[in-house]
Amino acid sequence: MLFPIAAKDWNTAFAPDIQTKATQRLENGQILFLPELAFSLLQDEKHFLSTQHADPKTKNISYHAERDKLWGVQRLTDSEHAQLKAFLSRYSHYANCLIKQLLPHYTGHLVMARTSFRPIQVSDRKSSYRKDDKRLHVDAFPSAPNQGKRILRVFCNINPNGEDRIWRVGEPFEKVADRFLPEIKKPWQGYARLLRLLKITKSYRTPYDHYMLNMHDKMKADDDYQRKANQQEVRFPPGSAWIVQTDHVSHAAMQGQYVLEQTFYLPVEAMQDPALSPLKVLEKRLSRPLIY
Repeated sequence: MLFPIAAKDWNTAFAPDIQTKATQRLENGQILFLPELAFSLLQDEKHFLSTQHADPKTKNISYHAERDKLWGVQRLTDSEHAQLKAFLSRYSHYANCLIKQLLPHYTGHLVMARTSFRPIQVSDRKSSYRKDDKRLHVDAFPSAPNQGKRILRVFCNINPNGEDRIWRVGEPFEKVADRFLPEIKKPWQGYARLLRLLKITKSYRTPYDHYMLNMHDKMKADDDYQRKANQQEVRFPPGSAWIVQTDHVSHAAMQGQYVLEQTFYLPVEAMQDPALSPLKVLEKRLSRPLIY
């Protein structure tokens, strides 16, 4: 479930055997857990440990480093806007350094996506079942198809009040696929083009994205599955970080406040063992290619 790794610095030089084991464990659906890897806030960043600047219409405060774009915020002065961008940019840089040092096999292939800050208490957040992260799910995005690429995420709990981030971690991806694939109908011809034409999706929704999104929705909608699926509670204390492929690991965030997260996309062919990817697992079960 958790593969612990000793590190106190985001630019730690890891031994080759640790790098190899970390890549193998990650690709096999484990969570890389760095219990002593804290992200320290600068003095002028500590006032962001509040919910007052989070737009209540969005789940997270988000930042895209390459586009220098910040969204999901409210009631920020120009100075605070710049400070928050710098804060999230710094975390993005630290997360990137960590991945390069720990998972060098992926260097040169990763695509950096958005950085998020999650100041809202998870247990208090109200939403539709599709957006309810307290329900077991694998990640898939309705408007942003990832077309088979892996979703690699680096989290860090920066809670100042000693509160753990509490997850439920569910059964292996293969079992999730075996449970829900038979319930999912094939996408009808032309549907993906229509979604793109209507600007419902930002890119082409491949058959892979269709099946992943339907699995995501069906998992969250199934109350019986949420109760009875094999699962385990995992706690991430303040001052710890963890790395997980959230398209592979069935997870639910149950409790916690003030978490940073950096998302990367990784092409399947850049994996050490592409056969372990959700894409290849689904293609094997459905006996047809899902990316075209």
